[in-house]
Amino acid sequence: MNHPLVNLLVRWLILALGVGLSATLVPGIDYSSGSTLALVVVLLSLFNAVLKPLLVLFTLPFIVFTLGIGVWLINSLLFYFVGKLVDGFHVAGFGSAMLGALIVSLTNLFLSQMRRRAAAPPPPAPPRSGRRDDVIDV
Repeated sequence: MNHPLVNLLVRWLILALGVGLSATLVPGIDYSSGSTLALVVVLLSLFNAVLKPLLVLFTLPFIVFTLGIGVWLINSLLFYFVGKLVDGFHVAGFGSAMLGALIVSLTNLFLSQMRRRAAAPPPPAPPRSGRRDDVIDV
C-alpha cells in the first residue's frame, strides 16, 4: 500500500470519516449528501496543503507562544471557511468549527497511528549464534 494514489485516497477516507463524525457529534455542523462530503474533503485537503503552511508561517510566534494551540485555531478557521464556501455543508459558527476541527484532528491522529502500526515492519530477529561479542563493528 505504498502507491501515492492509494495513500491519498486513504487519507481522504480518514478525513471524510472525521468530518462525518464531527457532523454527527457537533450540533452546528451538517452536510446534505455524500457528494457534498467529498467536496468538503477535497477542499479541506487543498486548504491544508496550500493555505495552512502560509498561515502557520505568518503566525509562528503566536503558535509558539500558545504552545501549539494556534495550529488548532488555524484548522478551525479553515474548517469554518469550507463551511462558508460549500453549499450543503453548514458550520453554524466558529465555536462549532473549533469542535469540528478538534474531532477531525483527533480522528486523523488516531487512525493514522493505527495505520502506521499496521504497516510497520516486524522487529528484526535476534542473532542465531550463541556467542556475544563486546566489539562494535563499524
